[in-house]
Amino acid sequence: EVQLQASGGGLVQSGGSLRLSCVASGFTFSRYDMKWGRQAPGKEVEWFSVINGGGDSASYVPSVKGRFTISRDNTKNTLYLQINNLKPEDTAVYYCGSVGPIAPRGLGTLVTVSS
Repeated sequence: EVQLQASGGGLVQSGGSLRLSCVASGFTFSRYDMKWGRQAPGKEVEWFSVINGGGDSASYVPSVKGRFTISRDNTKNTLYLQINNLKPEDTAVYYCGSVGPIAPRGLGTLVTVSS
């Protein structure tokens, strides 16, 4: 069974940092480019970062570039997202997913940033 489970969210103060993790199972993780996205209250999911299967190339949308860092450890089948200088507008449920249909979106983790 293909599964993606994100974790590491929580309540943090503005300016703080979090590291989110996403553990994959049921497919050959290293073969797939992976992505992170988020869904703020009342909004659609925004996919903002992609990393290639080897972990040596990543891209970001302009709104998160410089504060968010995507990475992966293929030996642990785990995708990561480091978020620095958190802002209240970063409050959302964060999701990981594959680029492609194998595992388009897993279970999310809630990040709440207080001002």
